[in-house]
Amino acid sequence: MDRRVVPLRAFLCIAALAVLPLAATAQAPAAPAATSDRPKVCLVLSGGGARGAAHVGVLKVLEEMRVPVDCIVGTSMGSIVGAAYASGATVQEMEEVLRRLNTRLLFKELPPREERAVRLKRDDARNLAAPEIGLGSDGLLLPKGLVSGVQLEAVLRELSKTRGFRNFDHLPIPFRAVATDLASGKAVVLREGELATAMRASMSVPGAIEPLKVGGRLLVDGGLTNNLPVDVARAMGAQVVIAVNLGTPLLKPEQLDSILGVTAQMVNILTEQNVQASLASLQPTDILILPDLQGFSASDFDRLPDAVGPGEAATRAVASQLAPLAMAPLAYARWSGRRQAVPSQEALVVDEIRFNAMQRVNPEIARHSLETREGAAIDQKVLDRDMQRLFGTGDFEHVSYSLLEEPGKRILNVDAVEKSWGPNYLRFGLGLSSDFSGDAYFNLLGSYRRTWLNALGAEWRIDAQLGRSSRLSTEFYQPLQRGPGLFVSPHAAIERRSTDVFRGDQRIAIFDGRESVVGIDLGAQLTRYGEVRLGVEGSRHRSSVDTGPAVIDTSRGHLDSTRFTVRALLDQLDSLNFPRAGYAASFDFASARKSLGSDANYARLEASGSYVHSVGEHTFSFSAKLGRRVGSDPLPPPEMFQWGGFLQVSGLPTGALIGEDLRFARVVYYNRVQRWSLLDGVYAGASLEIGRMNRSLLPGNDLGTLRAGALLLGVDTPIGPLYLGYGRASKGYDSFYVFLGRP
Repeated sequence: MDRRVVPLRAFLCIAALAVLPLAATAQAPAAPAATSDRPKVCLVLSGGGARGAAHVGVLKVLEEMRVPVDCIVGTSMGSIVGAAYASGATVQEMEEVLRRLNTRLLFKELPPREERAVRLKRDDARNLAAPEIGLGSDGLLLPKGLVSGVQLEAVLRELSKTRGFRNFDHLPIPFRAVATDLASGKAVVLREGELATAMRASMSVPGAIEPLKVGGRLLVDGGLTNNLPVDVARAMGAQVVIAVNLGTPLLKPEQLDSILGVTAQMVNILTEQNVQASLASLQPTDILILPDLQGFSASDFDRLPDAVGPGEAATRAVASQLAPLAMAPLAYARWSGRRQAVPSQEALVVDEIRFNAMQRVNPEIARHSLETREGAAIDQKVLDRDMQRLFGTGDFEHVSYSLLEEPGKRILNVDAVEKSWGPNYLRFGLGLSSDFSGDAYFNLLGSYRRTWLNALGAEWRIDAQLGRSSRLSTEFYQPLQRGPGLFVSPHAAIERRSTDVFRGDQRIAIFDGRESVVGIDLGAQLTRYGEVRLGVEGSRHRSSVDTGPAVIDTSRGHLDSTRFTVRALLDQLDSLNFPRAGYAASFDFASARKSLGSDANYARLEASGSYVHSVGEHTFSFSAKLGRRVGSDPLPPPEMFQWGGFLQVSGLPTGALIGEDLRFARVVYYNRVQRWSLLDGVYAGASLEIGRMNRSLLPGNDLGTLRAGALLLGVDTPIGPLYLGYGRASKGYDSFYVFLGRP
């Protein structure tokens, strides 16, 4: 087991998944057993992260030499390769998957955004960074690992044709996986259960991938206790062991300059010690294969195919020892055919869907996330999406399932593990912007969310922002029924913000605005697609001149209003920052009347929509926005629309347009010019825009129809998207921009 740094072993999870075009079989016919003239041969595959791709090269040469194996034992990455082969996968299928793998797949932890809950999608626009911290009576709480492995399991299950509880002796080749009991520190040999679960447990690197609970035990990476499990092969009756040791190279002295480096070195030392004990147990008739993997680390998942060659070379180096184990061509062809035989599988009908016991989450509500129904046959793709959608609610640290057989019925048992650092969460964020002309702004953000305050899933959240715009808001969200449907949501906010007033592109005044709002909404969730809200709000707004002349009557900035609101949101974008596909729309209507206590009658409408389509790495995003007053009553200045800036008539200063009638459309093209292992990559692109603001706040400041364009460079960072851009608009306006967060 190779650990350059503790999180690197986490990458083994991804490679593991890679090696898995499993064709695991349900009660498939066993391969021919060893005969009296041929010893029982067992293949032992060690862990080693991305280095484990060398195991595929070993299998490739064993097939060329017609050397069959009668049992397979694997640890960590070795368990993935071993399980795939034992269940019927071909070497060619494994190599194809290796070519498709990359490091980033491990950290693509969240399910597809389209499947996530609407309330979580709304957070994407708040510039909150991804890490979520629990807040409990004992202080701050952190997750058990960097990733949960949910996405990995979905791929393992998708590639595997084995469903339900299985005795691993009934696979085409008997198989064992080795894990470690986190409580006792002892090795655990997995010989039955869900095959994907066994593989997942064997590679749960402590601190990187969350432990997996199996049979009441919390299991982690088997490499900690038995990285080269020769003894397990002996227990299976092996007379000849073919052991493949990937090695555990120690870190160099210059790499031991941090707590991570020291911890990794301790793990490497302990792992190497148990490997040495296994090597000492090898007998003269056993065969040891040692791939030369110098320069190839456990984290090199972006070049997995490169490790196959060293595995082949090391196996050919011991060809003279392997030759006596070879079968005659016809006998080997029969053996190989039976190993790869995948019997047709009946459609499995679920008689009951059962959730494990949960402390906070109402299982009846969780059940509404599933499209799989009792009494219907299982569709593997639908069931995998169900697991992703359930994980996408944000309530669980791990979601899995198993098929159980009880007298007279088949049970789909959903193992949804609630977040150990929940149910109360903290998130933070940062927003920065500059136009390189002396104007630079920042906003610090924080969010506190309390979930599952009652059996219907009530939530209470507080959001705070400090900077150019300072805001404190709170919302209580109370569902009125189980599952997606009606809800009621009282809310309140106080805000203080600066508003720049421009004539053309010249700032002539800055107004300081203070607003307080209290309201209540009655809404309906449209499953994961969006929501609709009807509400009533009361607000008080006060404006005063901060800098510059009083270019407008300041009394117009004083407004008390009571208004009815209608808001709707539709969101099926795969990403909010750099979407590659999907669509979204929003609608916001407000109407205030003097008869309700407002200072003025007015009505305003704001609507926007976008559609994104990609061809290869080329993406086109089409967007439009409309904002206008409804009726003949003028909009008070606090209710006018503010627009302008990067990708909002690029070339103008941010917020340069203020008025009652906004019309805007744009198309943005971008291309991913650089892929990064852990991040989405670097995008370069350009935009074409057209917009107009009528009935401006300042009389005579209508600029007419403006045509604009921009060049942009963007990257999705761990704390939000970073944009660099240059924009130019008709009538000679131009500007440079930098944004951290959404513009």
